[in-house]
Amino acid sequence: MSHLDKILLVVYILTTLPLAVILIYKISRLNQLMPKFNSVKKSLDDMDEQAKLIVRTDMELNKIQEALDKKITGLYALQRLSRIISMTLEEDQIFKRIQPEYLEDLGLERGCGFLWDDGHKQFALRFSIGYTEDEINAIKSFINNNQKQCLNFITSDKTLSSISGLNDLITAQQLNTIFKVISCIISPLLPQQNNRGLIFVGTQNPETVVTEGDEELIKILATQLGQALENARLFEKSWRAQQELEKKVIERTHELTVALEEVKKISDRKTNFVSSVSHELRTPLTSIKGYAAILLTGKLGDLPKDVRERLEKINRHSDELVHMVNELLDIARIESGRVIMRSEICGLQETASKVEDLLSGQLKERALYLNTGIAQDTNLVLADKIQLERVLINLISNAIKFTPAQGRITITSRKIDKMIRVDVSDTGCGIPEEAQEAIFEEFFRVDNAINQEVKGTGLGLSLVKHIVEAHGGKIWVKSKPGSGTTFSFTLPAAE
Repeated sequence: MSHLDKILLVVYILTTLPLAVILIYKISRLNQLMPKFNSVKKSLDDMDEQAKLIVRTDMELNKIQEALDKKITGLYALQRLSRIISMTLEEDQIFKRIQPEYLEDLGLERGCGFLWDDGHKQFALRFSIGYTEDEINAIKSFINNNQKQCLNFITSDKTLSSISGLNDLITAQQLNTIFKVISCIISPLLPQQNNRGLIFVGTQNPETVVTEGDEELIKILATQLGQALENARLFEKSWRAQQELEKKVIERTHELTVALEEVKKISDRKTNFVSSVSHELRTPLTSIKGYAAILLTGKLGDLPKDVRERLEKINRHSDELVHMVNELLDIARIESGRVIMRSEICGLQETASKVEDLLSGQLKERALYLNTGIAQDTNLVLADKIQLERVLINLISNAIKFTPAQGRITITSRKIDKMIRVDVSDTGCGIPEEAQEAIFEEFFRVDNAINQEVKGTGLGLSLVKHIVEAHGGKIWVKSKPGSGTTFSFTLPAAE
């Protein structure tokens, strides 16, 4: 080795040695910093994972927010549509109110609805949105060519969509070529009364994804459409029934009016006949009674006892006939309006006392008690005084006939609104319930043992009824066999 080489070697060693020392120091320092580096690297990796998680969470939240916004929009649209279709009871108007904007709020732009026409055995189009006439005709043909499948789908009452599977009903190719949509929802319409149908909605937008929430909204819409259809049909049925009822009522009213007019004519004829016959009877009766009276006076000579008895019977029966004829004439006059009730202030107590004096002989003969309990505040009525006496005479005479000895007849009164009610009660044999409705009819007499013994015309109560009603009042009877009878009538109270 030359001297120069040695010098170079020494220089290399001297140069390398500090570098080696520095390198050793750096390696030592690096070894000291490595744990911190690893810790920082781990922290950075953790932060990176957290950042990715935050981004993913934010994306998920955005999707959830979008879905929530879409559902809220859909709910608002469904609420508006439900309110609008529930405001009509016309079937055609229900479908006309389904407008494109409601589908747009659901992210859909095409839709149609069909109802089964049982008469024509086919599905009839009820509404169409977003389709041309040719396109909807193609859909209609498809629906009717697959009636069995569609009817089975409606019966299943299941809402289907592109996410829940439509292959058994509509294939993906049919969706594109016939229904012109990429995704869709189809739901059955099931109103009652055996009406069936379906509603179809869809979209061509590949970015619009049909969700389970959309399915639920369309199912609710289909249910509400079915309910609205049912309400409309029930209203239609009710309206038709009402129209039919009104028609029958009008027809029946007309029939009753005609019958009433005929009855009125018959009643007028009867009244005129009774009036004419009664007038005609009065003349011969007056003559018979007059001649009988002359003969009974003995002016034409003495009469044998048996002849006198027969003449007395003629005279007595003539009186009865005259009384009956007079009552018939009075009824006929009142019915025809020829008798005017001269209303004046009458005292019930005064009238009842007068009638009691007139009938005192009969009361004494039958050993009956007549009590009058007319209060001062119910004493005055507006009535024809003579006719009021006839009413009380007839009612009390009637009570005398059917009340056994030691019985009691009571006259009471009370005020009801602007009317005075008068009750004439007795403790007699009473009237059977089945006879109480007919008791005021002309010539009606209750079939009992007393009536078989006591003579009467059956005109008294009918006359009383006509007099009371001519005053604007009413009359009725309450009775129970063996427990007595109460005749009640009303008259206008005097102010």
